[in-house]
Amino acid sequence: MKIHPNDMTLEELLLSLGPDQGGVLDHLIRCEGCRLRIQELRERQRSTKVLGWPIDPYAEAVDRSVPEVDAHSRALARERAQAPALFVELTAYAVTQRGLIVRNDPRLRTWGLFELLVERSLELAVRDSGYAEELGLLALRLSEQLDPQVYDARLIEDYRGRAWAHIGNARRIRSDLRGAEEAFEQADAHLRKGTQESVERAIFLDLKASHRRAQRQFDEAVKLLRRAVSIFIQHGHRHRAGRSLVNMSVVYHYAGQPEAGIPLLHRALELIDSEQEPRLLLCARHNLIDYLSSAGRFLEAQGLYRETRPLYRDFPDAWVQNRRKWVRGKIARGLGQPRLAESLFMAARDGFVEEGVPYDTALVSLEIATLYAEQGRTQDLKRLAQEMLPIFSSLQIHREALAALTFLKQAIEAERASVDVVTGVATYLRRARHDPGLRFEAP
Repeated sequence: MKIHPNDMTLEELLLSLGPDQGGVLDHLIRCEGCRLRIQELRERQRSTKVLGWPIDPYAEAVDRSVPEVDAHSRALARERAQAPALFVELTAYAVTQRGLIVRNDPRLRTWGLFELLVERSLELAVRDSGYAEELGLLALRLSEQLDPQVYDARLIEDYRGRAWAHIGNARRIRSDLRGAEEAFEQADAHLRKGTQESVERAIFLDLKASHRRAQRQFDEAVKLLRRAVSIFIQHGHRHRAGRSLVNMSVVYHYAGQPEAGIPLLHRALELIDSEQEPRLLLCARHNLIDYLSSAGRFLEAQGLYRETRPLYRDFPDAWVQNRRKWVRGKIARGLGQPRLAESLFMAARDGFVEEGVPYDTALVSLEIATLYAEQGRTQDLKRLAQEMLPIFSSLQIHREALAALTFLKQAIEAERASVDVVTGVATYLRRARHDPGLRFEAP
């Protein structure tokens, strides 16, 4: 609401509350935590809007005593409770059949299932971007079957916009930047037909910023994220603001300025709700440890790493543990523990080979090569070079990166691989990871 309610409106609100509700209101006035929680619940439920009721900033407080609203809220809660089973049932069909099932099975025409499909399309994007896009498109097909007389048409448009933004995000992860741009244009068009809620726009801006980052439009990405953070903070969505700050720190990392992300991550850690999204908390802490290491602040990185060890243990998957070993190796090397650093780098490298992650394999191998070059271990360098190139060739690293690694192998074999040569190739690969068109020039 952009204006303050007048005295008459406030008086009507107070008169509508019973004695028990009045006590709750007294507590809310004094308790910032509960006020923020109420805002989060309003965003999550939004029951009056989903069910086609007129948007009224005082509706939730005044209308709780109206039986019809309670009935509608219970109906929506049932839809959300039934949605996971319907999701499993729908996705058990072949991909080619799902659209037909959505059109012909009236049991599936619920807000609960529509909402779940949209959210799952974001959750699964990193692990399976193709499946995530498919779920987003399926959500759009389902939205065509929703009755606008039952569900608020403007909120349907909001979630169509969100579905398209998730599709754009999935395409961005798959490096289909042209397809992603088209999806974000569709998302924007639907949002303009929707409720015009600021928070919905901020969610879109956060995802679009990741797309701009992939396009290497770093200034534009930061601008979008600053707007998103401002909106989230203004509306009490601290966790979402923390997520956007993490995203902004990654933009600076891609731009070759990881130190600029350090204060952003410190602020993000103050905002992130660890219970709501513990993996995001780990991501923020891990990135901060990594950026501190890159800045040469190894004692700070070590202290934060020690604090984060219990959280690392909560995520035993290879993706997390390989990166944990890598960053711990960086700290050990920076603190003058080359033997420990080598063992950690080797463990991380073997893990990345097993994962089939070419760039991380290359970069951690160069950490090992740098150690060997610093210690004058020529024979170990030659052995490492013999191991490196076949691995990278099989992992389909792009041509310029492969040329850089070939140059390094030749320099090692000719015993001309100084520390400067190794670090020069490593610097190129770090930059080229986010800029595949970057040409390699031999140091």
